[in-house]
Amino acid sequence: MDLRPLLISVAIAITGLTACGKSTDDTPHALSVDKEAAASSKAAASDKEAYVPPPKLEIPFHKEVLPNGLTVIVHEDHKAPVVSTNLWYKVGSKDEPPGKTGFAHLFEHLMFNGSENFPGEYFEPFQRSGATDMNGTTSNDRTNYFVTVPKGALDMALWMESDRMGHFKGAITQEVLDEQRGVVKNEKRQGENAPYGKAFDIIAKSTFPKGHPYSWTPIGSMEDLDNASLEDVKKWFEDHYQPANAVLVIAGDVTVKDAMAKVRKYFGDIPSTGVQPRIKNWELPTQVKKREVVYDQVPQTRIYKVWNVPAVGSEVEDALELMTSLLANRKNSLLYRRLVRDEQVATSVSAFYYGRQLAGQLMIIVDVKPGQSVEKVEDLLNKELKEFAKNGVNADELRRVKQSEFAGLVKGLEKTGGFGGKSDILAQSEFYFGDPGALIEGVEDYAKVSALEVQEVAEQWLKEDSYTLIMEPKQKYTAAAEGADRSKLPEVDKNVELELPKQKEFTLKNGLKVVLAERHDTPVVLMNLQFRSGASADKNKPGLASVAAQMLNEGAGDLDSLEFSSRSEELGVNIGGGSGLDYNNISMSALKTQLEPSLELFEKVVTEPRFPESDLERVKSNRLDAIAQEKAQPQGLAMRELPPLLFGENHPYGSPLTGSGTPEGIKSITREDLVNFQKTWVRPDNATLTIVGDVTEKEIEPLLNETLGKWTAPKSELPKIEVAKVPRPEKARVYLLDRPGAQQSYIMAGLLMPPWQPQGAEAFDAMTNIIAGKFTSRVNMNLRENKHWSYGARAVSLDTEGQRPYILFAPVQTDKTAPAIKELVKEYEEYLGERPITAKELEDYQNDEVLKQSARFQTKGQLLSSINWQVEKGLPEEYIAEYPQRVSALNKEKVEASAKEYLAPDQFTWVIVGDLSKIKGEVEALDIGPVEVLPAKD
Repeated sequence: MDLRPLLISVAIAITGLTACGKSTDDTPHALSVDKEAAASSKAAASDKEAYVPPPKLEIPFHKEVLPNGLTVIVHEDHKAPVVSTNLWYKVGSKDEPPGKTGFAHLFEHLMFNGSENFPGEYFEPFQRSGATDMNGTTSNDRTNYFVTVPKGALDMALWMESDRMGHFKGAITQEVLDEQRGVVKNEKRQGENAPYGKAFDIIAKSTFPKGHPYSWTPIGSMEDLDNASLEDVKKWFEDHYQPANAVLVIAGDVTVKDAMAKVRKYFGDIPSTGVQPRIKNWELPTQVKKREVVYDQVPQTRIYKVWNVPAVGSEVEDALELMTSLLANRKNSLLYRRLVRDEQVATSVSAFYYGRQLAGQLMIIVDVKPGQSVEKVEDLLNKELKEFAKNGVNADELRRVKQSEFAGLVKGLEKTGGFGGKSDILAQSEFYFGDPGALIEGVEDYAKVSALEVQEVAEQWLKEDSYTLIMEPKQKYTAAAEGADRSKLPEVDKNVELELPKQKEFTLKNGLKVVLAERHDTPVVLMNLQFRSGASADKNKPGLASVAAQMLNEGAGDLDSLEFSSRSEELGVNIGGGSGLDYNNISMSALKTQLEPSLELFEKVVTEPRFPESDLERVKSNRLDAIAQEKAQPQGLAMRELPPLLFGENHPYGSPLTGSGTPEGIKSITREDLVNFQKTWVRPDNATLTIVGDVTEKEIEPLLNETLGKWTAPKSELPKIEVAKVPRPEKARVYLLDRPGAQQSYIMAGLLMPPWQPQGAEAFDAMTNIIAGKFTSRVNMNLRENKHWSYGARAVSLDTEGQRPYILFAPVQTDKTAPAIKELVKEYEEYLGERPITAKELEDYQNDEVLKQSARFQTKGQLLSSINWQVEKGLPEEYIAEYPQRVSALNKEKVEASAKEYLAPDQFTWVIVGDLSKIKGEVEALDIGPVEVLPAKD
């Protein structure tokens, strides 16, 4: 079985990529009988060498099929007062007839637009009820909708979900269809406007024969979307969105008895008319021998190599999956070593098995380093693949890959909902295999895959390939005579009870402050060593702090980069550096069973990073290529250009918001700079270690003193970082960046805000969220839902030690650039004037923020992040726990006062990236401030 859906569910609407699967015996084994006999002794040895004991995992469940055909799966998890629902409809883009491509994805959007008994925005009751992890996705095979809510909101969530299943047809109007069609078309434009955005559409058409269900992607075609009639759309709903064609998973703080009673109440009276005929298998397409060149606005050449391989559920699926990890995606993988590290002809290489119900594909993607010959890279790639298929699989390396995957799996099983949560795993297992426990049960099969099996898969499956039609008796379905009251939504229980672990503080013998929060639900320990520095300490070398963070896992102590990576895989530990504007950090995620050796490795990273010269040159070169990538993307370009316009070129916050630095800064970085950075900032008197996980103070303190406790601070005084205050401009300024041929314009605006302070923080957050911070904010509702000019418009306020940049961003279709800017300015002006925050907006925000706390601390990572922030701000432990009370105490007057104090649309600094031949004149005519065209930079 494929481990990756257990770690994270991949569901990209525009490509239709999903990752899921389990080994069965559906596909003939690659070996002939003679070859099996000849290889038996070798296979036995290989099995033993590559075997890794899998973790003991359980997701207990109750499965039941209602009389109307709805499959229901319930899992009890009482560690947090939240419940996740995950509804999978057995319909995806592969079920669309020719001429109606994009219908499944269009319906994903339509069904977020209200139902017959709750017209309007589907998100609305959830966003005032503390919902998290709320989304919908469409793939080639299925459509799903998921959300996590406080347990008191479960009735509301099930009422809403069942209402759009059983009472939706009447809510589909021509107006709603046109609105969401516009949103989907903007999503398609946004995807195609990005570099490489057309790749998967081209791959689908070129690797599958015309008419094959996978020869188009879920986003569909503009022509088919335009031709979709109201009658077509309603017929599509009748055919596919019914109980007998769906799987509902409920996981969280609810009993099986209560969950099933609620499901019968809300879903039991919805009828099923019969499931549409479904393609169950399709002859594997022959290998396509074709080389195609397409020209687009991309910063560097990218090579995609694709082979058609067996579908989800084949016996070779596990071996295919493991083969991709051996080939790429890791520092020690073959193609990364050869193409990126040794030959340095590529900046990145990835590989994955793309499994679906009717067919699978093996993909390898290589970014060619600028200046390198494409033919040379292709020849080297083909040579390495041929050699790998011949004798390239190493049992030790295969074992490390499995151990690393298992470690990630254990760490990922904390959430009940969202991508990769337990509800997602149960739904995927039932959808693909008819057994909710299939994926978890398949872990043992994955652990047993031998090096020989992977070698044989490599030899065969860069090639080869039955059509089977399954006809079953038509089933009869009955609906309950009575169901739920549809006249109103069930009330949401607004009681939230949080039990956060008590924080314990102690100091190591070298003075390092440690904050510990015990959480013993899974055997994992997370650590974060945070120290003042960040981009604000870069001075004349923008990017130094982030390069220093990146170089931390390029070797430490007596381990070089590859040895360090191998040791990390062996232990199942993740150690890495991070960098922000004001702080850098070194983090670790380790299994409890490997905590002591993991800490020893962590100590080496903190105290003995190697910063090897050869690796530095590669990292710098790849960073320069990444900067070129950023400049090729409208959003990346705007994020690079806005900070120096807001703060000034030489200000500590004047470097690009992407954190990648400048080409000049990156080129100037030497190994000595990294060593000095480490000596200057990474010291126990400038750091705090935060720990969350399955460990006690008694267990961890002696281990820390034996490792990090030996680390001493230098005698030199810790430097101070001065962040100068910058005045706002007297009036708005507009800067334009030309991107000829762009299908969209990227609008970004910045405004400087005072540093964060506890007094008034909740009013500030409420004020910014209601105008532009949430899906239901005024700005997003205007540009996306009302005008459908944009796929989404939002604003964020960055958390910094000095003045905070408030960033508004909106990608819009080119011909609506000036009108969109006008609407944005209008929304802010009305918010400050004739249309201030309403009592309902504030109440909805308060309900949502308070109830959202139920899921805020579900994982160790979430808890660690909150404690890090609390420590960084110097706040007491109770500050986090008392947040709901502070939000509940807000009133309209406080929020209005915050808006008038901080917002100033006439002082925005605007950066607009687009085709200036089409937008410049209209933007200038707005007369919102002086307009300047910024020169293109190399």
